[in-house]
Amino acid sequence: MNMNNNMKVLLIAMVALIATSFKTSDEIKWMDFNKGYELAKKKNKIMLVDVYTDWCGWCKRMDKDAYAKPNIADLTNKDFVAIKFNPEIKGISYSFEGKTYTGEQLAGVISNYQISGYPTTIFIYPKTKKSEVIVGYKNAEQMAGVLEDMKTKFYGKK
Repeated sequence: MNMNNNMKVLLIAMVALIATSFKTSDEIKWMDFNKGYELAKKKNKIMLVDVYTDWCGWCKRMDKDAYAKPNIADLTNKDFVAIKFNPEIKGISYSFEGKTYTGEQLAGVISNYQISGYPTTIFIYPKTKKSEVIVGYKNAEQMAGVLEDMKTKFYGKK
């Protein structure tokens, strides 16, 4: 009886461990802008900045249709530093290239004032200070192509 209970506990623990290990690998590791920017500089990686708002329906749909897909999560986590950025949140200061900005100011600066709607995805490579702005919704297939294009553009490889 005691051995049977131990086996049940061990089995439950193993199932829980396996379930949680699969879940974490299929999700994008999102960061806030300040931490993500520092990590991208340190690791010499491209920043993928998902610029969204709380009221944006297409932003929520893109989260489900693209960013929640395992292949997009894998590509993103491998080659990019993923940053969720809502420029409408008040009371937060952001640091970028030695200057401090509000959310609205930072959105303008990092997009070269090219944001014309949400969602907007901005790719920034701190090493070269180059960036690329992609305005609008992308599904998983479209986003996979964008990610591959950005790797080629900034890293010179597929």
